Amino acid sequence: MNTYYTDITTQRIQIEGIFYTHWEIAMIRMNIPTDKQSFRQELFTFLSEWFNHQPTVLVHTSGSTGKPKPMRVEKESMMESACLTCSFLGLKENDTALLCMPLQYIAGKMVVIRSLVAGLNLLPVTPSGHPLKNLKKAPVFAAMIPMQVYNSLQVPEEKELLKQIKHLIIGGGAIDSALAQALKDFPNQVWSTYGMTETLSHIALRKVNGTEASEWYTPFESVSIRLSQENTLIINAPKVCDKVLYTNDIAELNAQGQFRILGRKDNIINSGGVKIQIEQVEATLKKHFHTPFMITSAPDAKFGEIVVLLIENNPGSRDTYERIQKICEDVLPAYWCPKRVIPVENLPLTETGKPDRATAKLLAQT
Repeated sequence: MNTYYTDITTQRIQIEGIFYTHWEIAMIRMNIPTDKQSFRQELFTFLSEWFNHQPTVLVHTSGSTGKPKPMRVEKESMMESACLTCSFLGLKENDTALLCMPLQYIAGKMVVIRSLVAGLNLLPVTPSGHPLKNLKKAPVFAAMIPMQVYNSLQVPEEKELLKQIKHLIIGGGAIDSALAQALKDFPNQVWSTYGMTETLSHIALRKVNGTEASEWYTPFESVSIRLSQENTLIINAPKVCDKVLYTNDIAELNAQGQFRILGRKDNIINSGGVKIQIEQVEATLKKHFHTPFMITSAPDAKFGEIVVLLIENNPGSRDTYERIQKICEDVLPAYWCPKRVIPVENLPLTETGKPDRATAKLLAQT
Protein backbone atom coordinates (compact mmCIF):
# COMPACT_ATOMS: atom_id res chain seq x y z
CA MET A 1 0.00 0.00 0.00
CA ASN A 2 1.35 3.42 -0.97
CA THR A 3 2.30 6.03 1.62
CA TYR A 4 0.88 9.49 0.90
CA TYR A 5 2.47 12.70 2.15
CA THR A 6 -0.50 14.84 3.16
CA ASP A 7 1.15 16.97 5.84
CA ILE A 8 2.13 20.13 3.95
CA THR A 9 4.61 21.19 6.64
CA THR A 10 6.78 18.12 5.97
CA GLN A 11 6.32 17.81 2.20
CA ARG A 12 9.15 18.20 -0.26
CA ILE A 13 9.08 17.88 -4.04
CA GLN A 14 11.35 16.03 -6.43
CA ILE A 15 11.94 17.87 -9.72
CA GLU A 16 14.08 16.11 -12.32
CA GLY A 17 15.64 13.99 -9.60
CA ILE A 18 16.47 16.86 -7.22
CA PHE A 19 14.56 17.27 -3.93
CA TYR A 20 13.45 20.72 -2.74
CA THR A 21 12.09 21.61 0.69
CA HIS A 22 9.63 24.46 1.17
CA TRP A 23 12.50 26.58 2.55
CA GLU A 24 14.58 26.07 -0.60
CA ILE A 25 11.56 26.82 -2.80
CA ALA A 26 11.00 30.10 -0.94
CA MET A 27 14.62 31.12 -1.48
CA ILE A 28 14.52 30.26 -5.18
CA ARG A 29 11.23 32.12 -5.59
CA MET A 30 12.68 35.27 -3.99
CA ASN A 31 15.45 35.38 -6.62
CA ILE A 32 13.19 35.06 -9.69
CA PRO A 33 12.98 38.32 -11.69
CA THR A 34 9.31 39.21 -12.15
CA ASP A 35 9.87 40.04 -15.83
CA LYS A 36 11.52 36.73 -16.70
CA GLN A 37 9.05 34.05 -15.75
CA SER A 38 9.89 30.73 -17.43
CA PHE A 39 7.55 27.76 -16.96
CA ARG A 40 9.92 26.27 -14.40
CA GLN A 41 9.81 29.56 -12.52
CA GLU A 42 6.01 29.53 -12.70
CA LEU A 43 6.21 26.13 -11.03
CA PHE A 44 8.25 27.56 -8.13
CA THR A 45 5.78 30.45 -7.85
CA PHE A 46 2.91 27.97 -7.48
CA LEU A 47 4.88 25.87 -5.00
CA SER A 48 5.51 29.02 -2.93
CA GLU A 49 1.75 29.55 -2.81
CA TRP A 50 1.24 25.91 -1.88
CA PHE A 51 3.64 26.12 1.05
CA ASN A 52 2.33 29.42 2.45
CA HIS A 53 0.04 29.50 5.49
CA GLN A 54 -3.20 29.99 3.54
CA PRO A 55 -5.61 27.01 3.40
CA THR A 56 -6.56 27.67 -0.24
CA VAL A 57 -4.95 28.30 -3.64
CA LEU A 58 -6.22 30.28 -6.63
CA VAL A 59 -7.30 28.49 -9.83
CA HIS A 60 -9.16 29.57 -12.96
CA THR A 61 -11.97 27.78 -14.80
CA SER A 62 -11.17 26.73 -18.36
CA GLY A 63 -13.50 29.23 -20.06
CA SER A 64 -15.04 26.79 -22.54
CA THR A 65 -18.53 28.30 -22.19
CA GLY A 66 -17.64 31.83 -21.13
CA LYS A 67 -14.98 34.02 -19.59
CA PRO A 68 -12.56 32.10 -17.30
CA LYS A 69 -13.40 32.72 -13.65
CA PRO A 70 -11.04 32.73 -10.67
CA MET A 71 -11.91 30.59 -7.66
CA ARG A 72 -10.16 29.51 -4.49
CA VAL A 73 -9.96 25.81 -3.62
CA GLU A 74 -8.99 24.00 -0.43
CA LYS A 75 -5.51 22.50 -0.30
CA GLU A 76 -6.80 19.58 1.79
CA SER A 77 -9.35 18.76 -0.91
CA MET A 78 -6.70 18.93 -3.63
CA MET A 79 -4.61 16.39 -1.72
CA GLU A 80 -7.65 14.12 -1.32
CA SER A 81 -8.20 14.28 -5.09
CA ALA A 82 -4.52 13.53 -5.74
CA CYS A 83 -4.61 10.49 -3.45
CA LEU A 84 -7.69 9.14 -5.27
CA THR A 85 -5.95 9.32 -8.65
CA CYS A 86 -2.60 7.96 -7.48
CA SER A 87 -4.30 5.07 -5.71
CA PHE A 88 -6.54 4.26 -8.71
CA LEU A 89 -3.59 4.22 -11.12
CA GLY A 90 -1.17 2.55 -8.71
CA LEU A 91 1.47 5.28 -9.00
CA LYS A 92 4.52 4.63 -6.83
CA GLU A 93 7.16 6.79 -5.16
CA ASN A 94 9.86 7.99 -7.60
CA ASP A 95 7.68 7.30 -10.67
CA THR A 96 8.26 10.11 -13.18
CA ALA A 97 5.34 12.49 -13.84
CA LEU A 98 5.22 14.82 -16.85
CA LEU A 99 3.92 18.35 -16.18
CA CYS A 100 3.00 19.84 -19.56
CA MET A 101 -0.15 21.88 -18.91
CA PRO A 102 -0.57 25.53 -17.80
CA LEU A 103 -0.35 26.05 -14.06
CA GLN A 104 -3.16 28.60 -13.78
CA TYR A 105 -5.69 25.79 -14.35
CA ILE A 106 -6.60 22.90 -12.08
CA ALA A 107 -5.25 20.18 -14.40
CA GLY A 108 -1.69 21.51 -14.26
CA LYS A 109 -1.81 22.21 -10.54
CA MET A 110 -3.07 18.70 -9.79
CA VAL A 111 -0.10 17.07 -11.54
CA VAL A 112 2.12 18.96 -9.07
CA ILE A 113 -0.02 17.96 -6.07
CA ARG A 114 0.01 14.29 -7.13
CA SER A 115 3.80 14.50 -7.22
CA LEU A 116 3.86 16.00 -3.72
CA VAL A 117 1.54 13.48 -2.08
CA ALA A 118 2.86 10.37 -3.83
CA GLY A 119 6.55 11.32 -3.95
CA LEU A 120 6.69 11.33 -7.75
CA ASN A 121 9.62 12.76 -9.72
CA LEU A 122 8.18 15.78 -11.54
CA LEU A 123 9.35 16.56 -15.09
CA PRO A 124 8.24 20.11 -16.03
CA VAL A 125 7.97 20.85 -19.77
CA THR A 126 6.74 24.20 -21.09
CA PRO A 127 3.13 23.66 -22.28
CA SER A 128 2.93 23.26 -26.06
CA GLY A 129 1.28 21.16 -28.73
CA HIS A 130 4.27 18.77 -28.69
CA PRO A 131 5.15 18.11 -25.03
CA LEU A 132 7.22 14.99 -25.83
CA LYS A 133 9.36 16.71 -28.47
CA ASN A 134 12.57 17.03 -26.44
CA LEU A 135 12.20 14.05 -24.12
CA LYS A 136 14.67 11.15 -24.36
CA LYS A 137 12.66 8.79 -22.18
CA ALA A 138 8.93 8.38 -21.62
CA PRO A 139 7.54 9.33 -18.18
CA VAL A 140 5.68 6.76 -16.12
CA PHE A 141 2.69 9.11 -15.77
CA ALA A 142 1.42 11.91 -17.99
CA ALA A 143 -1.73 14.03 -18.18
CA MET A 144 -2.45 15.64 -21.56
CA ILE A 145 -5.25 17.28 -23.51
CA PRO A 146 -6.51 15.60 -26.73
CA MET A 147 -4.72 18.10 -28.96
CA GLN A 148 -1.33 17.25 -27.41
CA VAL A 149 -1.98 13.53 -27.86
CA TYR A 150 -3.12 14.02 -31.47
CA ASN A 151 -0.03 16.09 -32.32
CA SER A 152 2.29 13.55 -30.71
CA LEU A 153 0.78 10.78 -32.82
CA GLN A 154 1.79 12.61 -36.00
CA VAL A 155 5.54 12.44 -35.24
CA PRO A 156 7.03 8.91 -35.20
CA GLU A 157 9.54 9.60 -32.39
CA GLU A 158 6.89 11.27 -30.23
CA LYS A 159 4.36 8.51 -30.97
CA GLU A 160 6.85 5.92 -29.74
CA LEU A 161 7.36 7.83 -26.49
CA LEU A 162 3.59 8.20 -26.12
CA LYS A 163 3.22 4.43 -26.40
CA GLN A 164 5.79 3.90 -23.65
CA ILE A 165 3.94 6.05 -21.05
CA LYS A 166 2.68 3.58 -18.43
CA HIS A 167 -0.28 5.68 -17.29
CA LEU A 168 -1.64 8.28 -19.74
CA ILE A 169 -4.71 10.26 -18.74
CA ILE A 170 -6.42 12.53 -21.28
CA GLY A 171 -8.74 15.32 -20.18
CA GLY A 172 -9.90 18.83 -20.97
CA GLY A 173 -11.93 17.78 -24.02
CA ALA A 174 -13.64 14.94 -25.80
CA ILE A 175 -11.69 12.09 -27.41
CA ASP A 176 -13.24 11.65 -30.84
CA SER A 177 -13.58 8.30 -32.61
CA ALA A 178 -10.49 8.83 -34.79
CA LEU A 179 -8.25 9.54 -31.80
CA ALA A 180 -9.70 6.61 -29.87
CA GLN A 181 -9.00 4.34 -32.84
CA ALA A 182 -5.38 5.52 -32.99
CA LEU A 183 -4.92 4.70 -29.27
CA LYS A 184 -6.82 1.42 -29.07
CA ASP A 185 -3.78 -0.86 -29.49
CA PHE A 186 -1.44 1.05 -27.17
CA PRO A 187 0.33 -1.43 -24.84
CA ASN A 188 -0.05 0.59 -21.61
CA GLN A 189 -2.95 2.22 -19.80
CA VAL A 190 -4.74 5.08 -21.56
CA TRP A 191 -7.65 6.75 -19.77
CA SER A 192 -10.15 9.47 -20.59
CA THR A 193 -11.04 11.57 -17.55
CA TYR A 194 -14.23 13.33 -16.48
CA GLY A 195 -14.14 16.28 -14.14
CA MET A 196 -14.11 20.05 -13.81
CA THR A 197 -12.45 22.77 -11.77
CA GLU A 198 -15.04 22.37 -8.99
CA THR A 199 -14.19 18.65 -8.61
CA LEU A 200 -10.44 19.44 -8.52
CA SER A 201 -9.66 17.58 -11.73
CA HIS A 202 -11.39 14.27 -12.43
CA ILE A 203 -13.81 12.15 -10.40
CA ALA A 204 -14.23 9.38 -12.98
CA LEU A 205 -12.23 7.61 -15.70
CA ARG A 206 -12.88 5.32 -18.63
CA LYS A 207 -10.42 3.06 -20.43
CA VAL A 208 -9.64 4.11 -23.99
CA ASN A 209 -7.52 1.14 -25.10
CA GLY A 210 -7.32 -2.63 -24.72
CA THR A 211 -10.06 -5.15 -24.02
CA GLU A 212 -11.54 -2.94 -21.29
CA ALA A 213 -12.05 0.06 -23.59
CA SER A 214 -15.46 1.62 -22.96
CA GLU A 215 -17.49 4.78 -23.52
CA TRP A 216 -18.74 4.55 -19.91
CA TYR A 217 -17.00 6.43 -17.10
CA THR A 218 -16.46 4.70 -13.76
CA PRO A 219 -16.60 7.08 -10.77
CA PHE A 220 -14.17 6.77 -7.88
CA GLU A 221 -15.56 4.72 -4.97
CA SER A 222 -16.19 7.81 -2.83
CA VAL A 223 -18.23 9.50 -5.60
CA SER A 224 -21.97 9.05 -6.14
CA ILE A 225 -23.90 10.24 -9.19
CA ARG A 226 -27.50 10.65 -10.30
CA LEU A 227 -29.49 12.45 -12.98
CA SER A 228 -31.71 15.51 -12.70
CA GLN A 229 -35.17 15.71 -14.25
CA GLU A 230 -33.47 17.20 -17.31
CA ASN A 231 -31.03 14.24 -17.47
CA THR A 232 -28.07 16.37 -16.42
CA LEU A 233 -25.44 14.79 -14.20
CA ILE A 234 -25.48 15.49 -10.45
CA ILE A 235 -22.26 14.69 -8.58
CA ASN A 236 -21.67 14.11 -4.88
CA ALA A 237 -17.91 13.91 -4.25
CA PRO A 238 -17.54 14.71 -0.52
CA LYS A 239 -13.77 14.11 -0.41
CA VAL A 240 -13.06 16.89 -2.92
CA CYS A 241 -16.10 19.18 -2.78
CA ASP A 242 -18.29 20.04 0.21
CA LYS A 243 -21.43 20.61 -1.86
CA VAL A 244 -23.44 18.63 -4.40
CA LEU A 245 -22.61 19.73 -7.96
CA TYR A 246 -25.36 20.21 -10.53
CA THR A 247 -23.70 20.06 -13.94
CA ASN A 248 -24.89 21.04 -17.41
CA ASP A 249 -23.70 17.72 -18.84
CA ILE A 250 -26.50 15.61 -20.28
CA ALA A 251 -25.71 12.03 -19.31
CA GLU A 252 -26.95 8.45 -19.27
CA LEU A 253 -26.45 5.95 -16.42
CA ASN A 254 -26.16 2.15 -16.60
CA ALA A 255 -26.88 -0.61 -14.10
CA GLN A 256 -23.21 -0.76 -13.04
CA GLY A 257 -23.26 2.82 -11.71
CA GLN A 258 -21.29 4.14 -14.68
CA PHE A 259 -22.21 7.09 -16.89
CA ARG A 260 -21.59 8.46 -20.35
CA ILE A 261 -21.86 12.05 -21.53
CA LEU A 262 -24.20 12.84 -24.43
CA GLY A 263 -23.56 16.59 -24.59
CA ARG A 264 -24.07 19.80 -22.67
CA LYS A 265 -27.38 21.38 -21.81
CA ASP A 266 -26.02 24.77 -22.90
CA ASN A 267 -24.94 23.24 -26.24
CA ILE A 268 -28.50 22.61 -27.37
CA ILE A 269 -29.78 24.58 -30.37
CA ASN A 270 -33.53 25.17 -30.40
CA SER A 271 -34.36 25.61 -34.08
CA GLY A 272 -38.04 25.96 -34.88
CA GLY A 273 -38.92 24.01 -31.73
CA VAL A 274 -36.54 21.14 -32.55
CA LYS A 275 -33.76 20.62 -29.97
CA ILE A 276 -30.42 19.80 -31.58
CA GLN A 277 -27.42 18.65 -29.54
CA ILE A 278 -24.26 20.27 -30.92
CA GLU A 279 -21.99 17.37 -29.95
CA GLN A 280 -24.20 14.85 -31.77
CA VAL A 281 -24.05 16.85 -34.99
CA GLU A 282 -20.26 17.18 -34.71
CA ALA A 283 -19.83 13.46 -33.99
CA THR A 284 -21.91 12.53 -37.04
CA LEU A 285 -19.94 14.82 -39.36
CA LYS A 286 -16.47 14.12 -37.93
CA LYS A 287 -15.74 11.03 -40.01
CA HIS A 288 -16.67 12.80 -43.26
CA PHE A 289 -14.62 16.02 -43.02
CA HIS A 290 -10.88 16.46 -43.56
CA THR A 291 -10.79 20.06 -42.33
CA PRO A 292 -11.29 21.13 -38.67
CA PHE A 293 -14.84 22.41 -38.07
CA MET A 294 -17.22 23.34 -35.27
CA ILE A 295 -21.01 23.52 -34.95
CA THR A 296 -22.61 26.57 -33.35
CA SER A 297 -25.78 28.65 -33.70
CA ALA A 298 -26.98 32.11 -34.67
CA PRO A 299 -30.23 33.99 -33.94
CA ASP A 300 -32.89 33.78 -36.66
CA ALA A 301 -36.19 35.63 -37.04
CA LYS A 302 -38.07 32.60 -38.40
CA PHE A 303 -36.58 29.65 -36.47
CA GLY A 304 -35.35 31.41 -33.32
CA GLU A 305 -31.93 29.80 -33.85
CA ILE A 306 -30.24 28.18 -36.83
CA VAL A 307 -27.39 25.68 -37.05
CA VAL A 308 -24.12 27.23 -38.25
CA LEU A 309 -20.97 25.39 -39.30
CA LEU A 310 -17.59 27.08 -38.78
CA ILE A 311 -14.80 25.55 -40.85
CA GLU A 312 -11.15 26.47 -41.12
CA ASN A 313 -10.43 28.26 -44.38
CA ASN A 314 -7.77 25.97 -45.83
CA PRO A 315 -7.15 26.71 -49.54
CA GLY A 316 -5.77 23.21 -50.11
CA SER A 317 -8.67 21.41 -48.42
CA ARG A 318 -10.94 18.96 -50.22
CA ASP A 319 -13.84 20.26 -48.14
CA THR A 320 -15.36 22.75 -50.58
CA TYR A 321 -18.63 24.51 -49.86
CA GLU A 322 -20.55 22.26 -52.27
CA ARG A 323 -19.02 19.12 -50.76
CA ILE A 324 -19.85 20.31 -47.24
CA GLN A 325 -23.48 20.91 -48.18
CA LYS A 326 -23.74 17.50 -49.88
CA ILE A 327 -22.23 15.66 -46.90
CA CYS A 328 -24.60 17.40 -44.48
CA GLU A 329 -27.63 16.56 -46.60
CA ASP A 330 -26.54 12.93 -46.94
CA VAL A 331 -25.70 12.12 -43.30
CA LEU A 332 -27.76 14.51 -41.16
CA PRO A 333 -31.48 14.76 -40.51
CA ALA A 334 -32.86 17.74 -42.44
CA TYR A 335 -33.38 19.85 -39.30
CA TRP A 336 -29.76 19.26 -38.20
CA CYS A 337 -28.27 20.60 -41.45
CA PRO A 338 -26.36 23.88 -41.15
CA LYS A 339 -28.23 26.81 -42.64
CA ARG A 340 -24.97 28.73 -42.90
CA VAL A 341 -21.31 27.76 -43.47
CA ILE A 342 -18.70 30.28 -42.33
CA PRO A 343 -14.98 29.93 -43.16
CA VAL A 344 -12.64 31.09 -40.36
CA GLU A 345 -8.87 31.35 -40.22
CA ASN A 346 -8.71 29.29 -37.01
CA LEU A 347 -11.40 27.65 -34.91
CA PRO A 348 -11.77 29.33 -31.50
CA LEU A 349 -10.22 27.29 -28.69
CA THR A 350 -9.62 27.98 -25.00
CA GLU A 351 -6.11 27.95 -23.54
CA THR A 352 -6.70 24.35 -22.45
CA GLY A 353 -7.60 23.26 -25.99
CA LYS A 354 -11.37 22.99 -25.58
CA PRO A 355 -13.79 24.41 -28.17
CA ASP A 356 -14.52 28.01 -27.20
CA ARG A 357 -18.30 27.87 -27.63
CA ALA A 358 -18.90 31.46 -26.54
CA THR A 359 -16.52 32.88 -29.17
CA ALA A 360 -17.91 30.50 -31.80
CA LYS A 361 -21.38 31.98 -31.26
CA LEU A 362 -20.02 35.48 -31.73
CA LEU A 363 -18.30 34.46 -34.98
CA ALA A 364 -21.56 32.98 -36.26
CA GLN A 365 -23.32 36.33 -35.82
CA THR A 366 -20.85 38.32 -37.90
